[in-house]
Amino acid sequence: MNRKHPRLAALRWLRQRRRSLFGEILTWLLLPVLLLWPLAIAVTYVGARDSADSPYDRALASTLTLLTQEVRLLPDPAALTLSSATQALLRGDESDTMFYVVRGEGGKVLSGDRELPLPPNADRPLPGVIQYHDTQVRGFPVRAAYTWLDLRTEGGVPWLVQVAETLEKRGQLANHIVRTVVIPQVAILALAVLLVWFGLSRGIRPLNTLQARLRQRAPDDLSPIATQEVPSEILPLVRGMNHLLDRLAADIEAQRRFVADAAHQLKTPLAGLRTQAELALRTRDPDDVQRSLRHLVASSGRATHVVNQLLVMARAEAANRPPAPVDLADLAREQTLARIDDALDRGLDLGLEAPDHAIWVRGDATLLGELVQNLIDNALRYTLANGTVTVRVGTDLARHQAFLEIDDSGCGISKEDRDRVFDRFYRVLGNTAEGSGLGLAIAREIAMRHGGTLQIHDSPLLNAAGIPGTRVRLQLALHAPAAHPS
Repeated sequence: MNRKHPRLAALRWLRQRRRSLFGEILTWLLLPVLLLWPLAIAVTYVGARDSADSPYDRALASTLTLLTQEVRLLPDPAALTLSSATQALLRGDESDTMFYVVRGEGGKVLSGDRELPLPPNADRPLPGVIQYHDTQVRGFPVRAAYTWLDLRTEGGVPWLVQVAETLEKRGQLANHIVRTVVIPQVAILALAVLLVWFGLSRGIRPLNTLQARLRQRAPDDLSPIATQEVPSEILPLVRGMNHLLDRLAADIEAQRRFVADAAHQLKTPLAGLRTQAELALRTRDPDDVQRSLRHLVASSGRATHVVNQLLVMARAEAANRPPAPVDLADLAREQTLARIDDALDRGLDLGLEAPDHAIWVRGDATLLGELVQNLIDNALRYTLANGTVTVRVGTDLARHQAFLEIDDSGCGISKEDRDRVFDRFYRVLGNTAEGSGLGLAIAREIAMRHGGTLQIHDSPLLNAAGIPGTRVRLQLALHAPAAHPS
């Protein structure tokens, strides 16, 4: 039976656990404090020991001074008498034990505790100077003060006098100082944690408010989120959400328009298809059946054209692909060649004027191809037989623009209708040419997506009635030659 290692399971749980912004900020605020607090206690304890040593070292030095005053050079140098007061002082108290020793020439113990070891610099006496060292006596750590008395006879050495005491009182004083400092620190730390918790809770309250506002929204409410009371730290997030809501609203609106347009435009062709099919079923005359079938084919072709135009419009509205270098001259050449047969069938002269070199713009090659195709198709549909359609590509270096013009010798568009023809399904009154009314709307949508403009002017080509035809001019920003592939 395989069992997961508990440590691996814990690590996996930590990785899978949902991250909390509140918890992470709180952790990074309190973790340094909790890590530095033991260090602060250690530093406080060291300082407390130093503070405790100073007064007790002075007291020990005073005891040593009294002891040195009791030392007398007698006829017998081994004799040393101490006063009763000095003896009482050297007995210590209930907390600490005192030790002393007086050593004469050759380290001979004249009086005191033999266990008290020599100081580390016993071979370098400094008469009259009080020094300190830490050592042990009978297994107890002690603090010793020592000095040398220059009582020597001619050729002798100074006498060593030492006084030592255990460290109990020093430790008690150091612990008292630490407790005096640490206990308030604990209370202050607890209060700081509560204040940080409260402040952080107040700080992230705008996030909770924003969450509540989003939860209270209706499912179809895609209006921008108000940014007046949003903190500056989360303002970029709210702006990003507003940008996303704008894009989502545009996509939903495009879908609604597509559904409405499709329902509106396909209703008539589908009704015609059904009518022609019913007529074909009821009639017995082969000629009538053939006529109905031809109407069916024509109606299905119109319905197919409308559906294709609607799909192109929806694709143009929803396009979000990154732009890439596109050769506008090559694109115009390709689309013009693709419509040669259609122009010949209609009895039209379709021509192209384009330079041999590339004219680079940035955009979506597929959508720009649809744009050029729609403009050429529009010109062919509204130009009568024996007319002329010319596709022209060039550059306007002064404005750093590329342009594509399509001139036709059709019926022309009046100035009053030149803005309205870009609306969906708008058709000029009196125009009998077949069309869906979407060609120029699609072209303008694609041009706007690419930061370009689409304008209608009079064409220098005249129709059979001597009236100027139509010129549609597309203008796009030129792309830097060094940025496109060679």
